[in-house]
Amino acid sequence: MYFTDRGIEELEKRRGEEEVTFEWLAEQLRTFVDLNPDFEVPVERLATWLARLDDEDDDFQNDDG
Repeated sequence: MYFTDRGIEELEKRRGEEEVTFEWLAEQLRTFVDLNPDFEVPVERLATWLARLDDEDDDFQNDDG
């Protein structure tokens, strides 16, 4: 288990029954980066990965780095 799994598990436990739009999620990510600019790169990578999940030609989704 990765350290981040704890946060993911908390998110799932607290908000797992909710439904949200990607528009809402994008706004929350922007707010988070505004408040925590040091996390800009990881948030950008997560957003890009989520946006490209269906792109079979995109090597990024298989990036372990």
